[in-house]
Amino acid sequence: MRARLSVTSIVLLLALFFAGTAMAVKPDEMLADPALEARARALSEGLRCMVCQNQSIDESDADLARDLRILVRQRLVAGDTDRQVMDYVVSRYGEFVLLKPRFDLRNALLWGTPVLLLLAGGVFIVLSARSRRLPATAALSVEEQAALDAILRRD
Repeated sequence: MRARLSVTSIVLLLALFFAGTAMAVKPDEMLADPALEARARALSEGLRCMVCQNQSIDESDADLARDLRILVRQRLVAGDTDRQVMDYVVSRYGEFVLLKPRFDLRNALLWGTPVLLLLAGGVFIVLSARSRRLPATAALSVEEQAALDAILRRD
C-alpha cells in the first residue's frame, strides 16, 4: 500500500513539474496559416491581459484578452508586420499592455530614479558624517592657561 502511494505521489509530482501553462486560445481563433499563427502566438505572449494584469493574453480566459487575440490575428491577416501590430495595440491601450515595456526616456527615468535616489542618499550621508566631525580645539591662550592653572591650584 505504501509503495503504491509513493508511486502515485511521484507520478503526480512529475505531472505538475512538466505541466506547462494552459493556453486560452480557442480553436475558432486560430489561423489556418501555421506561420501566421506562430507569429500571432509570439505577439500575444508579449501582450498583457488588461483584466488579469499578471498574464499574457495568450494565457488569459478574459473576454478582453480574447478580443485582443482576435485583433492581433486580424492585423496579421491584413498584412501588418509584428512591429506594426504592436504599435497599433499600444496606440489603443497604452504602453501598459506590453509585458516587457519598450526602452525610452520615460522608462529610463522610471528605472533610474531609485538608483539616483540611492546615490543622493549616500552622498548626503557621507557629507553629513564629514560635517559632524568635531573641529580640532584651539590651544589656550597664555591668559586662559594661567586662569586654568590658578583654578586647579585652589582645589
